[in-house]
Amino acid sequence: MLKATFSSFKHPNYRLWFMGQLVSLIGTWMQNVAVPWLVYHMTGSPFFLGLVSFTSAVPMLTLTLWAGVIADRIDRRRVLIATQTTMMLLAFLLAAAFYSNILQWWHILFFSAASGIAQAFDAPARQALVADLVPRKEMMNAIALNSAMFNGARVIGPALAGITLALTGPGWCFVINGISFLAVIVSLFLMKTPDANRQTTKKSALSEIADGLRYIMGHSEIRILIVLLAITNVFAVGYSSLLPAFARDVLHSGEFGLGWLSTAVGVGALIGALTLAALGHYNRKGLLLTVGNLLFPASVIGFAFSTSMPLSLALIAVSGFGFMVQNATVNTLIQSRVEDRLRGRVMSVYTVVFQGFFPIGALFAGTVAQHSSIALGAALGAGIALAFGLLLLWKIPEIRRMC
Repeated sequence: MLKATFSSFKHPNYRLWFMGQLVSLIGTWMQNVAVPWLVYHMTGSPFFLGLVSFTSAVPMLTLTLWAGVIADRIDRRRVLIATQTTMMLLAFLLAAAFYSNILQWWHILFFSAASGIAQAFDAPARQALVADLVPRKEMMNAIALNSAMFNGARVIGPALAGITLALTGPGWCFVINGISFLAVIVSLFLMKTPDANRQTTKKSALSEIADGLRYIMGHSEIRILIVLLAITNVFAVGYSSLLPAFARDVLHSGEFGLGWLSTAVGVGALIGALTLAALGHYNRKGLLLTVGNLLFPASVIGFAFSTSMPLSLALIAVSGFGFMVQNATVNTLIQSRVEDRLRGRVMSVYTVVFQGFFPIGALFAGTVAQHSSIALGAALGAGIALAFGLLLLWKIPEIRRMC
């Protein structure tokens, strides 16, 4: 079982990628915890928590489809080296602004937008890179291990961020994040891969984007998976932008509480990812998708109304498990169905929905929380997502039979 779970590690390029990304993502999660804490400290407003996340969505929504064309045209490693270097410099600039005592909340909006531009070009190339690192038969395992790596960092990073915030403030979280990018940049340079064989075309980028969209619309299973992901990310995921408010004003646990809440999400998601890696050859992936799609919003609703720290940690860990089971299964099902020549463009749409739609949900949750209560800000969207999941299960039962 252990050998099957980590079967992609026998490929040297994948090992380099895994280790470099793991280190980098630990730093990223430290900054992801520190930025909303700093914004909430500056403004005291749940709305601004959602606004910061929403700001990063604008470039994700407007540029990612173009980035998918680039990921299909040129070497994805070169794209990633450029984007990772850009995000490293942004982290150092944010740290410099903080330690120079000139940082204002609107500066953070600027850095959020700039980071969103880099991420818009990074994400499709990163998602599609899996096919360049492992054979097709190992792809499902590699995708699950990528999710495990992401959530392993999500366990370590927020815990370190909570300690760092309490002891030194947010500035060192930004510095550590900048340094951590060196690990993935070095790993990309060390990879030994043949020159990428990308198709040359005289088509315009807009025409190639249209080709990708037509492919998705004409492929019923991929289309359903994208819609399912969209509803979840617009509504259910928005609760995570309110974690600083839950930590301070609901659970009264401060910086350490925020770190523990974020870590608990990561623990649940890590368990979910490792479960999927071990079940890489399990044929009833649609059943796994259904379980995650219903378990995730249901546990968020429970978390929203909890005032007990132990219960909140348990429920938010379950939400992390459900979220990961759903989304890693969606990724696996899409990647196993898409043609290689369109992989970058299809995964750019996946990225728009997975990352670009989340800040819209964050803005929705923050607005509801601002005008009613923090609990309702998290629970309302999750209730909508749960209702949609049940409707989908009733109207399109073939989802649970996907393999």
